[in-house]
Amino acid sequence: MYGLQVSRLGMEDTVKYITRIIQSEERRPSQVITANPIMVMKALEEPEYMKIMREAELLVPDGTGVVWAAARTETPVAERVAGFDLLHEIMRAGEDYHWKVYLLGSTPEVIQATAERLHLQYPGVEISGFRDGYFKPDQDAEVIADIRRADPDILFVARAADTQEPWIARYKEQLGVPLMMGVGGSFDVISGKSKRAPKLFQKLRAEWLYRLLKEPTRAGRMLALPKFVLKVVRDKENMTKPR
Repeated sequence: MYGLQVSRLGMEDTVKYITRIIQSEERRPSQVITANPIMVMKALEEPEYMKIMREAELLVPDGTGVVWAAARTETPVAERVAGFDLLHEIMRAGEDYHWKVYLLGSTPEVIQATAERLHLQYPGVEISGFRDGYFKPDQDAEVIADIRRADPDILFVARAADTQEPWIARYKEQLGVPLMMGVGGSFDVISGKSKRAPKLFQKLRAEWLYRLLKEPTRAGRMLALPKFVLKVVRDKENMTKPR
């Protein structure tokens, strides 16, 4: 899809693949990106962002629009692998291996509540560290050092959409964490600050609409969705170009 190798694995196989990454002897730093149409459009408009998405070790089809677009190519995906659900499935798998997890992002109150709730929900997983996402570039070294001291198996990052994936990609090797994944607003939901879209919206594949109704300020960013649909319809032949 537009030179991006979106994973064709379903949720179960994605978790198995991630487990192999974390449990491997090499423990090579790997970045997982939960791709949605807004991110794909950003990649098409910004070469640096395209490079980040192409170089990620795993690109999962988080957005319904990505699943729909893939179905129009010769390489359809098995199913939508929602980032929020993937986070929980990884945590669930982590209980069998007693993985260590570091949480980075959101506000001090939200990250504290997220750490507490995940610890209660998945006691077999160690929350080895956490901190909020309100730090400046000149504090990056301090943050990286703290993460390295915690020596986690997994790093979940919840920062602004424009900085989350670039930050992970920039410091992937320095961080040295086997699995690093941007999780967007997942911490807000886990902490109880906000609610996930009701089951009806999820079933209709309209979680984006629920978020827009709850946060009208997202309207500008959401304009990328109809642009994505139009582009896919017009450029079907360009979507299967090799990376």
